[in-house]
Order: sequence, then C-alpha cells, then structure tokens
Amino acid sequence: HDWVTDVISAIVVTGISTSYLPQHYRIIKEKSSVGLNPLFLLLGSTSAAAGMWNMITMQWGVARCCSTVSWGSCAEMTAGIFQVFVQWFCFTLIFALYIKYYPEHLKYDQFFNSLLPQSDPTKSSQWRLSLLCAWVSFWHFMFCATITIYLMMTATPVPIAGVPLPAYILLWATFLGVSAAILATIQYAPQLIYTYQLKLVGALSIPMMCINAPGSVFMIASIALRPDTNWTSWFTFLVGGIMQGILLLMCLILKLRQRRLGIDDFGNSIVEHGPVGSESSDEERRHLIRK
Repeated sequence: HDWVTDVISAIVVTGISTSYLPQHYRIIKEKSSVGLNPLFLLLGSTSAAAGMWNMITMQWGVARCCSTVSWGSCAEMTAGIFQVFVQWFCFTLIFALYIKYYPEHLKYDQFFNSLLPQSDPTKSSQWRLSLLCAWVSFWHFMFCATITIYLMMTATPVPIAGVPLPAYILLWATFLGVSAAILATIQYAPQLIYTYQLKLVGALSIPMMCINAPGSVFMIASIALRPDTNWTSWFTFLVGGIMQGILLLMCLILKLRQRRLGIDDFGNSIVEHGPVGSESSDEERRHLIRK
C-alpha cells in the first residue's frame, strides 16, 4: 500500500468534485450560460475523454486484478482511472448545463419573413455551433470507447499488471494521450479570445478556476506516481492548469473593470443614477463596455 499516493488521490478526487460545483451552481443559479464558448467546451470534453481512455488503456492490466483482490485494494489500484473519470464527468456536465441553460432569445435570429409567416424560426449561428459541438463531443466519446474496449477485449497476450502492453495498444494509448494534450493546449484559446472580446466574466466561475488551476499540481503528482503510466497520462493536466491560470487572471482583471464601470458579470448596470447626467453616464458605460 502506498499511503502517500492514496492520500494524494483522495485529495484530488475531493478537489475535482468540489472545484467544479461552483461552475455548475453558477449556471443553474443564473439560468444562463452566456460567457462560455462552445469550442472551449468541445475541446475540453474531448480532451478529458481522450485522457480518460488513455488511463483506462494504460491501466487495463491493473484493473483486471480487481477480480482477485479485495474491494479496498481494487479501489486503491484503480484510483487513477476514477480520478480522470470524475474530471471528464464534471467538465462534460458543464457542457450539458451550457446547452440546457442557453438563453432562449439567443437560439434564433431576431427576424422573420413576412411572406412566410408560418415558417420555422432560423437557428442563430452560435446556437447551431453549440449543437454541432455537442454532437461532435458525443461521437468522439463513443469512438474512443469503442476502439479502446475492442482492443482490450481482443488483445493478445491479455494485458497483465507490470507487463508492457502490446505495441499496437501502446500506440493507441499514446495517440489518446497526445491528442488529449494537443486538445488541452488549444482548449482555452477560444475561451480566452471570446472572453477578451466579450469583456465580461459572464457565467464563468472564478472560484472554480481558483481551485482547479493550482489543483492541477496534485492531479499531475497523483497520476505520475501511479503504476503503468507515462508522461502522456499527465501532460494534458499540466497544459490545462497553465492555460486555466491565464484565463483566471483575465477574469480577475475583468472583474475590476466591471466594478469600475458599475456593471455585473453579464453587463447589467448595478449603479443607480440620479436624474441629472444619468443618460450620459449610461451612454459612456455602454461605450466603454464595447471598447
């Protein structure tokens, strides 16, 4: 029993579950997902899925030992798999909440054809992109799951703990790990650009990022200490932690800007104005928000 690894794993699982709750709660409480970028969610969910299936592939032999050991030993050996599963589930839940709480007035273009009054409303480009990203994320998960399970069930020889995986399975695991790292590397680019252009925090949760960014250090350490893992299993979390730290810094700067302008995270005024000069103040605020 490696108690150091077990303690780190327990901290990581608890931290992951706790860290994403503020983001889930914020979207549900505000009943709006404005501020989140669908490409960011697509890249994040596919990166998390690839990282999860990489871990499952690398530790398939370890997981098979569960049939011959106690429940406690099994839980200890497969804690790494459980960690990345929780990571994938929590992030994908954000994507699901994004779709569910996407504002109705933004789903369709604000115009109609007077000659065709009975025609169906046209979906907005952002809503179409959101739906496309959701479907791509779903089918990516199904593809990775199908290939991984097929390779593991038909592997010769059968993967055993402590024994190197067959070359073709190791190649698949490397592909998953590298693709997860690449997706994680570019994951935050759309969100950083979108947040910079929007110049509002929106539905992004700063408490979540405050926990997740430094928490990635524990995630990396926990995975690196696991048997039958390599750099492809933890590199994605290193890249993700750095990029999330940059997004956190941007949101903190925007928070200060919003306070100076007297607006909330969604651009609504939170400052009461007197009858004198109020119109000019509102106009100045709208001008500054657009800058």
